[in-house]
Amino acid sequence: MKLPREWGQRIGRARNFISTNLPVLPVPSIPEIRLHRAGPQSGLWRLAEQDPEFSPPYWAHYWGGGLVLARYLLDGPHIVAGRRVLDLGAGSGIVGIAAAKAGATEVIAADVDPYAIAATGLNAALNEVTIKPLLTDLTKGKPPATDIICVGDLFYDAALAERVTGFLDHCLEQGIEVLIGDPWRAHLPHSRLRLLAEYIVPDFGASASSRPSGIFAFVSKTSRQNLGDETRLTWPWV
Repeated sequence: MKLPREWGQRIGRARNFISTNLPVLPVPSIPEIRLHRAGPQSGLWRLAEQDPEFSPPYWAHYWGGGLVLARYLLDGPHIVAGRRVLDLGAGSGIVGIAAAKAGATEVIAADVDPYAIAATGLNAALNEVTIKPLLTDLTKGKPPATDIICVGDLFYDAALAERVTGFLDHCLEQGIEVLIGDPWRAHLPHSRLRLLAEYIVPDFGASASSRPSGIFAFVSKTSRQNLGDETRLTWPWV
């Protein structure tokens, strides 16, 4: 996908800023992955001043759903090995990076924020994996060619959750498997989920240092009534 020139320029500036100002740090309890992460001296406010379209920098922080999805895929590489994976709402790219490390044949990282696309590209290079960035809102169209979709932390807003749920329904109709990682936010489609695992992890914006986050299979309306929780796991966060 060829980007308009102005978008390419924004992504280039974002890469330069992230490389210079966001230190590379290991991810807590995911030593296999390192990411550029914002700190007190990163000066993200400067990006906001320079770019009137600058959005909240979700890509610069750890989020509970992304953390648990990454750990889940690395601990269970058979889930994605030899398969095509879409990381929807990629943010920092942590889930796509985990999928690539676990043996996925192709990983697409989709996000609506050009800064997230820039961060994902840098983080993928840091971790020596190949990820295809996609700057678009996939919820407005048909699902891409993929085998499994991973969705981390996209249920924090009611309107967004409704769009994402509708898109995931279309994915199920196409035979695409869906995994969701989320710290039990209010707008999760609870009636459509089967809990696979649960971990105690940090989450950006949480009042406590850590909170429970779940890994869920997103299932069709007709099959949910026959499913129960498969297992509950506690992941000691150290």
